[in-house]
Amino acid sequence: MAYAALSSLMYTLEQLLKPNQCLVCRSCAQEHVESVYQSLCDLQVFLEDTTKEAKDSETLKVIEKRIIDVVHKAEDRVDSSLRSIILADCIENREAACKFFEEEFLRVEKDVDSLRKEMLVIEFNKHGSKSAKLARTPSSPEQSTIEENTIVGMEDEFNTILNCLTSQTDELIVIPIVGMGGIGKTTLARKAYDDSSIRARFDKHAWVTISEEYNERQMLLEAVSSITGSYNKKMSDNQLMEIVYKGLKGRRFLLVIDDIWSTEAWDQMQRIFPNDDNKSRILLTTRLKYVADYVSCPDFLPHSKSFLSIDDSWNLFTEKLFKKNLCPPLLEEIGKHIVQQCRGLPLSIVVVAGLLGKMDPTHDNWKKVEENINSLFGTVSERCQSILSLSYSYLPQYLRACFLYVGGFPEDEEIDVSKLIRLWIAEQFVRERSNKRIELVAEEYLEELIDRSLLLVGRLGDNGKMRSCKIHDLLRQFCITEARTENIMHVVNGDVPVSSEAIDDQRRVIFLSKHQKKHIYCTMHNNGITSITRTFISMEYYDFFPEQICPIASQFKLIKVLDVLSMDYDFSCVIPQLVHLRYVNARIEEALSLAKLKNLQTVKLRILYKKKLKIPLDIWTVSEIRHLDIGFPVYVSNPLEAEAHNIGEQSFFLNNLQTLHLYYSLFVAEIIRRTPNLKELKILDDSQHPDWPAILDSLSLLEELETLDIATEQTLDQMIFSRDILPRNLKQLILSYTSIPWEVVNLLADLPNLEVLKGNYGFRGTGWRLNEDVVFRKLKYLHIMFERLKRWETTGSDNFPMLEKLLLKGFYILEEIPRSIGDIMTLKLIQIEYCCSEVMASAKKIQEEQQSLGNYELQVQIYSTPPIYICCLVVDVLYHKKS
Repeated sequence: MAYAALSSLMYTLEQLLKPNQCLVCRSCAQEHVESVYQSLCDLQVFLEDTTKEAKDSETLKVIEKRIIDVVHKAEDRVDSSLRSIILADCIENREAACKFFEEEFLRVEKDVDSLRKEMLVIEFNKHGSKSAKLARTPSSPEQSTIEENTIVGMEDEFNTILNCLTSQTDELIVIPIVGMGGIGKTTLARKAYDDSSIRARFDKHAWVTISEEYNERQMLLEAVSSITGSYNKKMSDNQLMEIVYKGLKGRRFLLVIDDIWSTEAWDQMQRIFPNDDNKSRILLTTRLKYVADYVSCPDFLPHSKSFLSIDDSWNLFTEKLFKKNLCPPLLEEIGKHIVQQCRGLPLSIVVVAGLLGKMDPTHDNWKKVEENINSLFGTVSERCQSILSLSYSYLPQYLRACFLYVGGFPEDEEIDVSKLIRLWIAEQFVRERSNKRIELVAEEYLEELIDRSLLLVGRLGDNGKMRSCKIHDLLRQFCITEARTENIMHVVNGDVPVSSEAIDDQRRVIFLSKHQKKHIYCTMHNNGITSITRTFISMEYYDFFPEQICPIASQFKLIKVLDVLSMDYDFSCVIPQLVHLRYVNARIEEALSLAKLKNLQTVKLRILYKKKLKIPLDIWTVSEIRHLDIGFPVYVSNPLEAEAHNIGEQSFFLNNLQTLHLYYSLFVAEIIRRTPNLKELKILDDSQHPDWPAILDSLSLLEELETLDIATEQTLDQMIFSRDILPRNLKQLILSYTSIPWEVVNLLADLPNLEVLKGNYGFRGTGWRLNEDVVFRKLKYLHIMFERLKRWETTGSDNFPMLEKLLLKGFYILEEIPRSIGDIMTLKLIQIEYCCSEVMASAKKIQEEQQSLGNYELQVQIYSTPPIYICCLVVDVLYHKKS
């Protein structure tokens, strides 16, 4: 990917041009670095313009390939020679390395300048024959929202499925929905699954996604999670099977099995589902007719998901593109012709609508899309792939690598947004704009891909922000194919033998599934050439011996992204040698220095084996670090000691650090003082920490802090809130085991931007009274767990004017939920879990009162308390009273 290649090299040169950079002899090299950097900027602008104006994709691919070849070779030379400078262990070696760098950079400058001149010739030749630009307009909320459960044109099919689900047949019935990928099978199943009448009919509901490669354990984990709300990954498969069977036994259940690919998978699954002749149902989707025939019952034949009619296709198209507005009359004829070419495939229609939504609605723009679609021939499946390709070709250069990169994540798994964004940034796919934090720019990239119907919204966080995203399997397959073609990444599956030679010529390698020991074999380079791999990611846990992967990992001298937390291998000795790392997610066993890793942005380290000996981590010279998450017994070293060992240098401040997770760390107060721009801070320490007052006092310095998570066994009371300790910008506060008195909790209402408040054994006392002057003005999410609260009094709904969700867990002596809670106009959900009967009754009473007033939007979810859980709560109370 040419744009990504240019961005990566430009980032390296930007670091060399910083005022405090002393890696190279500035008087000799700065002028050349500036020259090459400007040439790369010119090439990026040329590439963006060419993408907009190119008449055919083949010409653009030739241009991109030429740029990639030159820039990758230039980056290899720069990175290799810089590494020699960084690791030089004496003055003589450093001087020799600097001289070699200057010689190499002159070659780089010559090659890049020659490339720039080539592109100038192309630029000159294309003047006078420019094709019309496809104008893009900023996305708007009205044109960007995608509702996955929209069933335009599927109403009759939906009613058919409902009739099957509600039939009076007592025996367990399997209802298969069969059809090609992208035709709307999952959408139809999801609509039925979420229907309120269906939810009320069944006692238990579970949804599991199978995918092409059947994974019994993953299926069991999903089933257990749906049935119980949680699961323990350490449980064996047999234990999980037992939980599923017992969770469904004797209950009327609805189970959705999405995207099953084989009869063998069904044979393994069906044995754990009880048949109690109580009208339970299994709704199943598959692309394979023989699978649907195999699992169906004689009286309930498979439902074949049909293509949309012309009228329904047009209705879906206009709903996605114009929402409730009508299509402009001048565009209706050509629009219907475009929709007709989608052959009734909902995915194709949605993708084309997303594509047109990014253009000015002009006849010329739509005509160009129509001409491209008219040139597509072949089967519907091939046509769909062509439409996806067309949508991809209209992506701006800065989004292409970001989109293809998503294909490297496992099929059918929701993708953690924070991780995806940090990887994009580390890969240098994201460029700063308009003085915004680069994370915000990356979020804009993600939103734009969602607006274009290329990605889907997954889970939302407590604050309403997107926590995960998803990609349709057809789009994912397109990403993998296109990424392989453009050599942006190499995805390795578990059935493919892995050797160092197999990945030597790949700049990005992603392992998607587990490899057996027999599939791993390593050989050292005979020619001494360092691997060009810049990214190495392992997505699943590896159970082979660490010696199998060590020879490969040790050759990644130029690597920039290393995500190997899933590997049980000690990377303590490897990491300090990888001086170009920007992102590291790994396990360690010994202390290590990050002093030479000047470009590190994201660090997540976990201990390989539990050790009593604490391991210090020196981060104070890594000025680019943005996200730090280290687990016990690793701790951040004392910044004062780090300064003492660097006499004459300025004080250490990590001004770029955005996220900081500290577990049982020493020097916390001093660390906070030196990280003034934190957005998220997590402190976990249940020891008798002598410095808590100083730690809490230092929080007032964090003016940008939005999320604060504190877990400690020490009581944090009036002393803490007697002054303006907490930052005014705080939006999310999580307190665990802090035992703050309820009257002190009221002081949190003074935080003007607080949206989320969560307490887990966080508060103390049996009574919580909120006077009329206690107003949580922006609080949307209140989650309180395991509190010994008996009376909760409010003066009305004005205490929480913006509350949307109230979640109570483990309240076993609370007399009732205040009735006025139901009067909050914004309230959407009350969730009760493991609480006493009085709490459950009051929640139902609130719902009944609201329904009598015409408010049917308030949902009340109640999870009853198992007897064993009550015993645990009683023991917990006695323990806390004694202590």
